Amino acid sequence: MGSAIRLILGIPGAAIVTALLFMAMAWMIKQDAQLGDERAALNINITQQLEDTNLSSNKEFKRPTLDTPPPPPPSVVDASNRPSLDGVRAQVPVLNTNLSIGTGFNPDRDAQPLVRIPPQYPERCMSRAGAKETVFVEFDVTPDGTTTNIRVVDSTNSCLNSAATKSVERWKYQPKIVENKAEWRRGVQTAITFELAEN
Repeated sequence: MGSAIRLILGIPGAAIVTALLFMAMAWMIKQDAQLGDERAALNINITQQLEDTNLSSNKEFKRPTLDTPPPPPPSVVDASNRPSLDGVRAQVPVLNTNLSIGTGFNPDRDAQPLVRIPPQYPERCMSRAGAKETVFVEFDVTPDGTTTNIRVVDSTNSCLNSAATKSVERWKYQPKIVENKAEWRRGVQTAITFELAEN
């Protein structure tokens, strides 16, 4: 209900305000037209005053003198002063070799050790062991790089055989690669040295 009353009163009010604004603008335009004649009489002209200068009073421009280039070097006409062009002459040796350098890339490789854990010197063997003992072991490397089939080949002290095989069980290898496939590497032999620390 309140919005309907506002609408009824607002439309005539807006029309009255618009009419008054048009009348005020018309009155202002009439006033400006009457003052236009008086404004035309008033004319202010501001220009910059330029003075002519006499160029003959200035000193004449003088070009700078450039340094003269050095004279060219004297030409040598004496033939005895020229170097000799005769060099040492030798025959190129002929090599009769048939070398095959291949493609430069060979992906095949043998098993490579990655982790070698040193053995622990057993206390029970210290009393009857020398200062330096060696155990020779042989084992196989599986395609996944672990050691297996560990056996003692030779030993300077049989008391150390068990410690040597337990150490080799924990070693890790890069497997043998043949034609981009991991394969077994059988019969790997190594020497394990036991040394007693001197007290």
